[in-house]
Amino acid sequence: MRGSVLAGALGDALGYAVEFDRWAAIADRFGEQGLTDLADVDKPVISDDTQMTLFTLEALAEALRWANEGSAADELACLWLAYLRWYRTQGQLLPEAAPEPPPTWLESNPHMRHRRAPGNACLSGLGTGRMGTVERPVNPDSKGCGTVMRSAPFGLVPHVAVEDMVHLAARGSALTHGHPTAAASAGALAGIVARIVRGSTLDDAVAQTVDALSRAGEGAAETHTALRTAVEAAAADRADRSPGAVVPVDPPRLTARFGEGWVAEEALAIAVYCALVDADEDPATHLRRTLVRAANHDGDSDSTAAIAGNIVGALHGTAALDPAWVAALVERDVVEREVDEFLAAVAGAR
Repeated sequence: MRGSVLAGALGDALGYAVEFDRWAAIADRFGEQGLTDLADVDKPVISDDTQMTLFTLEALAEALRWANEGSAADELACLWLAYLRWYRTQGQLLPEAAPEPPPTWLESNPHMRHRRAPGNACLSGLGTGRMGTVERPVNPDSKGCGTVMRSAPFGLVPHVAVEDMVHLAARGSALTHGHPTAAASAGALAGIVARIVRGSTLDDAVAQTVDALSRAGEGAAETHTALRTAVEAAAADRADRSPGAVVPVDPPRLTARFGEGWVAEEALAIAVYCALVDADEDPATHLRRTLVRAANHDGDSDSTAAIAGNIVGALHGTAALDPAWVAALVERDVVEREVDEFLAAVAGAR
């Protein structure tokens, strides 16, 4: 659990340093291999991706604490209130129609009050003051990656059926993004992470998720196609390389295959491809290569690297983390504390 959240934060920080740069500009700035070391980033900070991931953790921890007290909680309401707190951290005034969530330590932390390119649909969806649902969505045409990049924590909740957490992630997506592909992609990431933390290999977790998407109906079709393409591309690239060789980082080819990651299914496909293609390396090398590959391209670099980090971090845990990278992360203490809060709730705290 800790490995997934921290690795996602490291990927976010690496990618945020180059998020709005084209590959040519990245190569010009950092060299022909691109940005390969967090030490080359002057001040590694998290973006809205990890901010919203932490607020997802907060909401799930609250629901777990209610359960630990023997009371039923409305998990979707917990999520909405947590995201409204994040909305306030972005300098936004809550609309009159919205409830006033009680403040928490996470919302009050100064590190959470930085506005770092938050997603338009996340802001506009919460700005309606209505709790979006699958049946009554806000932003019904939006499938931006702002749903996927916050959804790994759903997969980290133990003792609950994978399918239930996939469903909750999809419903949580509708709080801000109403397009079915956004819901399917958020649920798919939750499913991959959930299967990994329950003991599946990376290949099996992705394969089982692809299979589930194939049976999920028309609304999951785009996500199913994107993930299947990622799996096939990673397998082909691993098979084509020379023995002992590494599949080269090729940003133009990455975006030509999967897009730039600004929408949900593209961001997930890029992250899954990057996680799979280096999967036979040792844990530390696997994570580092995955994050570098997922951050260096034309598109939404922080989201794709954060999602990839969530997946590979869940697979290997904290053993894969580079201590120097973790130490350099400006918001490390905030991330660690929210993980501690979540783990305490998982362990039965009230």
